[in-house]
Amino acid sequence: MSKINRISKLAFALHSWLGLVSGIFLLLLGLSGSALVFLEEIDHTINADLLRVQPEGTPLPLDTLYRKIGREHPHLAGMAWLNPEAKAEQAYEFRLYQNDGKLSTYDLGLISLNPYSGKVLREGNLKDLNPGIMHWLFQFHWSFQLGIPGLLLATVFGITMLLSIVTGLIIYRKFVWKVLLFGVKIKWDNWRTISSGLHRIVGVWALLFNVIIFFTGFWMNKFAMEPAYWQKQTLSSPANTLSSQSIDVMLLTAKKSMPDLIPNNVYLPTQPDKNFRVSGTVKHQSAFFYQGNSISIDPVSGQVLSTERLAEKGIWEKVEATFFPLHVGNFGGLPIKILYVIIGLLPGLLSCTGALLWWRKVKNQYRYKFS
Repeated sequence: MSKINRISKLAFALHSWLGLVSGIFLLLLGLSGSALVFLEEIDHTINADLLRVQPEGTPLPLDTLYRKIGREHPHLAGMAWLNPEAKAEQAYEFRLYQNDGKLSTYDLGLISLNPYSGKVLREGNLKDLNPGIMHWLFQFHWSFQLGIPGLLLATVFGITMLLSIVTGLIIYRKFVWKVLLFGVKIKWDNWRTISSGLHRIVGVWALLFNVIIFFTGFWMNKFAMEPAYWQKQTLSSPANTLSSQSIDVMLLTAKKSMPDLIPNNVYLPTQPDKNFRVSGTVKHQSAFFYQGNSISIDPVSGQVLSTERLAEKGIWEKVEATFFPLHVGNFGGLPIKILYVIIGLLPGLLSCTGALLWWRKVKNQYRYKFS
């Protein structure tokens, strides 16, 4: 047996086992990821009556809402205002970062408030359905609702998918250009030829997209592989230490420090080792970059601690700033989002066709052995 044939045989065995072990999880990741492409649109459609508010004068100060949440949730690792660009008729959305000291929970919460009255419109942990099905799916996509071990599992499956892509490329190396040049047709004779043709063609066409999706997902979640992160999750959040400075004053300071900043996330500290932080894009910044610009302010003194601009960062930091848009498909409007929905379904299709091919191989070997 030649060296190339040995490598191909090893690649086929590894490709098969990777698919069998991770197939169902990749299917679930793909399905949930496709739905999350339209997270905001679906969530606001399902909960339109709940999240649409009647404008009544001037919204309450952000500082008032911050302290209300801090009183009602006295043990927070932090919180973030998710939609500082909210329109007058939209509820304010806040992410609650919690830590109950248990590895079995991935402690994210959500609270939606009427900005004019401060009334709570919805709240709950993302592991429950109280904040809505889309936010439940959001946490499921990152951790399978299995807590920190689930987060690690999802990260590892990003690696297995990348290995599946590499081994699949070795197996089908002779067909890549033929597929791309439409020289390979699907034989519709039976389920065996159909599954084989679909697996080969879909695998080749989805190659680049899958590399992007699964590498960016792995890279953004790689912190789940750090022992220090696991150790931190075993310590419950202490009582809140809210900002000495007014949140509204610090937000105004941040805007003055970077007038062209378009905020899309405002981090609100609840622990003494955290700072107030405003991050987002700047005018004329490409949609391929997510945030990358930020201002950090000391919540005790109110002094600006740092100002970061994407344009002044290194090449790798700029590359990293593209990972989130490339992973979620929010950089090109509706056509790109529809494309990402389709892309999200491909790993599941590959898992199903791959399982069929494996079953055919096992069945043939069994039949040959006992014939």
